Amino acid sequence: MDETYLEAVLDLVDAIPPGRAMTYGTIAEVVADRFVAQGLPARGGARQVGQIMARGGSGVPWWRVVNASGAPPPHHVRAALEQLRAEGTPLSADGTRVALRRAIWFPDD
Repeated sequence: MDETYLEAVLDLVDAIPPGRAMTYGTIAEVVADRFVAQGLPARGGARQVGQIMARGGSGVPWWRVVNASGAPPPHHVRAALEQLRAEGTPLSADGTRVALRRAIWFPDD
């Protein structure tokens, strides 16, 4: 995996504020846009972001990264939902997913 891409993904995840969330795909888009703005080729996608989070995301607020339907990582659902609730992140009526319309976060840049 490209170390520059890995660092860009983890830096972005680390910047997600408490009570907010991003999807794997949104992270990939933001990182790609940043690379292009720097004159670098766009790279990666939602799956690559997922791989980075699975392999090296333990040092960042991983629970704030969800899939396109707002569901947390399948192997860590309970822990993620506990963290999300503790931060006051808006959840779906059944409490199993992030309410993305209210919780999605986009960086200012």
